Amino acid sequence: MKRFIWLLALVSILALALVACQPAASEPVEEAAPAEEAAPAEEAEEAAPAEEAAPAEEAGCPAVTIADRAGVAAGEYARLYELADFEAAADCTMTFQENPAIAELNAQITNNPDLPPVEERVPSEPMVVVPYEAIGQYGGTFNALSNATESGTSDFLAVRHVNLVRFSDDYLTFEPNVAKSWAWNDDFTEITFSLRAGHKWSDGAPFTTADVAFWLNDLVLNPEVYGNTPGWVTFGNSLMGVEVIDETTFKFTFSEPTPGILSFFAVSYIQPFQPKHFFDAKIAEGMTISEVAEGYYGNSDWTDTPSLLLGGSADDVIPTLESHILVEETTEGRRLVANPYYFVVDTVGNQLPYINEQSEVYVPESEVRNLKITNGEVDYKVQSIGIEDFTLYKEHEADGNYTVDLGAGVGLTIFYGFNLTHEDEGLREIFNDLRFRQAMSLAINRAEIVELVYLGQASPVQASPADPNTVGFVTEAHKTAFIEYDVAGANTLLDDMGLVDVDGDGFRDRLDGSNLTLDLQFSNQGGPAAMHELVNSYWAAVGIASNVKEVSSDEYRERSTTNGSDVLTWKFDGTSGVVIVANDEMLVPPFGEPFNPGVAYLWAEWVSSDGASGIEPPADALELYDLAAQFQQYPLGSAESDAIGAQIVDIHVANLWKIGIAGDIKTPIIHHNTLGNWGPYTIVSYDYYRPYPMIPAQWFFTSDR
Repeated sequence: MKRFIWLLALVSILALALVACQPAASEPVEEAAPAEEAAPAEEAEEAAPAEEAAPAEEAGCPAVTIADRAGVAAGEYARLYELADFEAAADCTMTFQENPAIAELNAQITNNPDLPPVEERVPSEPMVVVPYEAIGQYGGTFNALSNATESGTSDFLAVRHVNLVRFSDDYLTFEPNVAKSWAWNDDFTEITFSLRAGHKWSDGAPFTTADVAFWLNDLVLNPEVYGNTPGWVTFGNSLMGVEVIDETTFKFTFSEPTPGILSFFAVSYIQPFQPKHFFDAKIAEGMTISEVAEGYYGNSDWTDTPSLLLGGSADDVIPTLESHILVEETTEGRRLVANPYYFVVDTVGNQLPYINEQSEVYVPESEVRNLKITNGEVDYKVQSIGIEDFTLYKEHEADGNYTVDLGAGVGLTIFYGFNLTHEDEGLREIFNDLRFRQAMSLAINRAEIVELVYLGQASPVQASPADPNTVGFVTEAHKTAFIEYDVAGANTLLDDMGLVDVDGDGFRDRLDGSNLTLDLQFSNQGGPAAMHELVNSYWAAVGIASNVKEVSSDEYRERSTTNGSDVLTWKFDGTSGVVIVANDEMLVPPFGEPFNPGVAYLWAEWVSSDGASGIEPPADALELYDLAAQFQQYPLGSAESDAIGAQIVDIHVANLWKIGIAGDIKTPIIHHNTLGNWGPYTIVSYDYYRPYPMIPAQWFFTSDR
């Protein structure tokens, strides 16, 4: 963790600049609440003014903010306190206030009972958040925009997300969240978590350690639910176990040292708890546990998005711990309302979240999405937008009453990879020849891409399974391997392979003389369209023909994960140090995961089947399994971690299984000017789960639109 020099420097500088420019907590910010929507797909209408939160003097405790700490000393965490610690620091006794509209919102949650008083809904040990700028106002609808139900949507999912812990906005420090504390044993084989006494699910049922044990033992490790044990509970040779100590204390155990698990829970969308009582009720009605999992989750790992199966209404809503809960879903979008049992309060005792509702609209066309953004119809967006449209966004800031900033991208290096286990044996032979991959890398004019596509806001770089800005073992030699623009060198390598133009059409043919034309399908979510057209032209210049076609994210993923693609291309996320220290999906075959497919599915099948099916990987690829297992046994940044990590990167770069284009990418961050407590949002990264480190439950609308 100590290696994140680039991140730390950038975040610290920008955070100091932001704090220096922040208004005092009492100063109004000229922003407005977004429109309430009757249905997610409808155009936004004017919303009622945001409702004032309870005055600080009524709450019994001072209105402490990051901008004005009101003389109250910071505790162990600058942005958070446990209730008892805050009351001691502020010399006060906190009373709790609720959203005036919470009963009306609760009535929209299917089957939720009438609400008890707020002091019975908030845990006896709530988390106290110190807002960035001001004690917020209740009200409003947060308008979000996605490509489709599971496409371009994680920046919105992360707004309401919770997990055991989170990273602070320095992207270095772990903070409490669902868990109030944790402790390791000496060799990183056991980590003990303490939950919050009195914490409740969104339907009022108790949340306890039984829900954690149920998640692991009854769902994740149940072959009726998951035919194969998911990779996110196996870490190299280590398998996760759970021991319940009491209702609020449990222990995760590992057969090998697994120090990266805390990072995993700080950034992952996968939540290690599920509502046991909900499953029990369904089973009592005659459903099997696998039927419940399939019917309500689709057996998806994407478990912070329980679906209502696109019916628009449902008999049941799966309880959540998140800030908002789903109440309506159609093919055009979804709508959520504030969780009446949310476990977080501000420093004067107002139960969060401040924002009443969330409305997400699915818009597959990038031009329409940009129109909605520039019209000011979107409150926040970082995903599926890029630097290529920065000028457009900047020109319309005043018109749309929003601000667009440039953030530092982590895990945004676009890669190209060739299907190493292609069913077409002729293509497979070509793709597995290292000379082909080297030639295709040398043929790319990265400097031109940086200028034309990234507007100069990036640097040429080779792909690495470890993001260079988050670890200390990626060298300059790694980053610059085969990135020079060398058409002559590319042609020489292709000639040496025997790929020549047989039919005289100006393009090289296969080794048997038949046509060689690559199918280059891409999704806008995975990278700029302009880049793929340029790469197509570069490869054509060395005699390799390709057909470029844009498809939806779902189409791309379906084809790629079933071994049907020629060329794979996406943002190389899942490579930050905090991810790979606990998740080896980008380190070992197939070098991908369902949302970012890999390039060697039959290699992975051969390993998982003990050679019974699939294609045997080369020795280098097999060696990665042992190296990845060793890598995950040491704390990130340790000498052992760095040494093993360097070996892993050596193998990847030497083989060029993925070809990189540009790194240090700057990318737009858009938020509506009505959004208060925005915070020092400076890093754009799926690997850190988008805005999750910003504590979005504190966001509020300062005025009407």
